[in-house]
Amino acid sequence: MPDNINHERRRFVGRAAMALAATQLALSTTATAKPAKSATIVKPGANTAFASLKQIDAGLLNVGYAEAGLADGPPVILLHGWPYDIYAFVDVAPLLAAAGRRVIVPYLRGYGSTRFLSDSTMRNGQPAAIAADIVALMDALGIDKATIAGFDWGARTANIIAALWPERVKAMVSVSGYLIGSQQAGKMPLPPKAELQWWYQFYFATERGREGYDKYRHDFSKLIWQLASPQWHFDDSTFDRSAKAFDNPDHVAIVIHNYRWRLGLAEGEAKYADDEAKLAQAPVIAVPTITMEGDANGAPHPEPSAYAKKFSGRYSHRTIKGGIGHNLPQEAPKAFADAVLDVMAEA
Repeated sequence: MPDNINHERRRFVGRAAMALAATQLALSTTATAKPAKSATIVKPGANTAFASLKQIDAGLLNVGYAEAGLADGPPVILLHGWPYDIYAFVDVAPLLAAAGRRVIVPYLRGYGSTRFLSDSTMRNGQPAAIAADIVALMDALGIDKATIAGFDWGARTANIIAALWPERVKAMVSVSGYLIGSQQAGKMPLPPKAELQWWYQFYFATERGREGYDKYRHDFSKLIWQLASPQWHFDDSTFDRSAKAFDNPDHVAIVIHNYRWRLGLAEGEAKYADDEAKLAQAPVIAVPTITMEGDANGAPHPEPSAYAKKFSGRYSHRTIKGGIGHNLPQEAPKAFADAVLDVMAEA
């Protein structure tokens, strides 16, 4: 374990109060940090609000993001998926902030307060474009290297950054493991039961699907939450808080393009062609990684044994029990925060 990490551990109690005072994340209730190697125990849903969102121009976007913790702490970037938003990490962020980390939680393109800087920019949802957004955000925030953690689209984005820009990634936590794909792979038929799980992908391939998602995006997204996390009994206020992020004017365009691109039904942008060619080779990821899975994930996901060899650096997998579904950081925030702290300590 590096000396600076040992130093952080020894001074944890003293810095915890400082970190909580310095954090820009205001919470409805706050757990008390304890001198331990793992994150403080917190009841999922204990925190309900961010104090405010910051905005910054980064690449093609003006990005909305929450920031918590010490400004000079080791940076951690937390990435959400579809149909979720930054509130997936509302309980994770204060745990990491209390451990002295600088926590950045951005809205992806097409979500929340993130906006395109130009009306003429293609509303492109291809994975390489989303990954490039996060690298641009790191540049704008002056972050040379960060630990990146996420689930769903966020995990795929973390995978891509670790594969294409490993020098920018200290370590990674990826829910559902290795999620790098390609248009060619997306054209391959799957067994019927697997295809059934992707029903919305085929729905989105039609104009009826685009119009239906636009008209019913609230109800559609709530259904996905229920199917993907069948044992997570979230309340209406929890869902409605995140559903506001889907009112973004570019949300439908980004979501539809993402899924159509995966099936080879929509073109991407030429500037990402070289990146996509590299990703199509399913590159091995060398950065230190912890992969995670909930024991009740109702969304399509590979078995851990299928991707273990895709990680050549320090690697381990954790299955989180207790009826944990697809939105693992919001359903099991302590387990997720522990994984982030542990992989940082091992890096």
